[in-house]
Amino acid sequence: MRRSPEQWLEKASPPEKKEGVLKILLGYAPGVGKTYTMLSEANRRRRRGQDVVVGFVETHGRKPIEDLLSTLEQIPKRKLMYKGIIFEEMDVDAILERRPGVALVDELAHTNIEGSKHAKRYEDVMELLAANIDVLTTMNIQHMDSLAPLVQSITGIPVRETVPDWVLKRAAEVVMIDLTPEALQNRMRRGDIYPLETIDRALANFFRPGNLIALRELALRQVADAVDRDLGSYLATKEISRNWGVRERIAVSINSHPDSQYLIARGARLARAVGAELYVVYLDAPGEANPENPGSLAANIRFAQELEAKVERLEGGRLGEAVAEFVKERRITQVVFGYSAARGWRRYFYLSELNRFLRRAPAVDLHIVTQESDSET
Repeated sequence: MRRSPEQWLEKASPPEKKEGVLKILLGYAPGVGKTYTMLSEANRRRRRGQDVVVGFVETHGRKPIEDLLSTLEQIPKRKLMYKGIIFEEMDVDAILERRPGVALVDELAHTNIEGSKHAKRYEDVMELLAANIDVLTTMNIQHMDSLAPLVQSITGIPVRETVPDWVLKRAAEVVMIDLTPEALQNRMRRGDIYPLETIDRALANFFRPGNLIALRELALRQVADAVDRDLGSYLATKEISRNWGVRERIAVSINSHPDSQYLIARGARLARAVGAELYVVYLDAPGEANPENPGSLAANIRFAQELEAKVERLEGGRLGEAVAEFVKERRITQVVFGYSAARGWRRYFYLSELNRFLRRAPAVDLHIVTQESDSET
């Protein structure tokens, strides 16, 4: 059957978008340039013909932000009375009625004033996305729900407003807006972030060098994880079984023998040398527990956790197959097995499982660590 030109065009066209696209500009502290970057991108999109409006942006009196904001259409804010004071919040219904292509929403973790349509601003954003409106938004790493307790322990400052982790996973893009801690402190001293009278207090508290370095690392890791998920999705979609090895991951196979702690330590040294994630895996199979060493598997697991390894229990009847499957799923790049000076059936069993692993696993670097023990490791 011959298709008409219109039918060919329809077939070649991308599927119709049913939900808005969420893009999060992530920072590690106030003042790194998230809002400025968002407004700059909005102006570029507007010049390309996209229908862009400002849902909510807080300038904090910064002139560069005010200058960029003045070039964009702004949806009037909703005024709410709370305890005798008038507050301004984003007017979600007004944006929905206007139906733009893109809405700018600053400070994603913000808690709305009582009487607002939703309790949290990220809930406002979800409603805009459901209406097929793209959203550009900003947030800092300390407001990520799972990291807030850690940030509080680092900085000593409570984090009162958070965004659930699933919101970041919902985002099509998470882009880190980066600035070195030294440059950020210089911006602070110039009065580019907070009023001059608050600078000394801020530099002595939240903006201490150690705090900024730690927060920056947390943000970099979060963005790296987001990129890694995107790569995993791409490989799965394209049915690419080969691990591209963009990020190093090391897995150490252990059992209940005390010598496994030597393997774990070896794997930890390898991981530190190449900046890799470290996994320690063991097979959950009948007979794995060693009667001669009661509790030694639990001791090996505790040792792995002390070295900050991620411990995973594998299920399955054969060690080689279970580890090979784990390597595929987690895109492991290096595997550490132990090999003792055992004789007879133990050596045969070890070689059999090693061959089984090699047949089933994708391309991976294999480390076989020999130990001077009379029992298998």
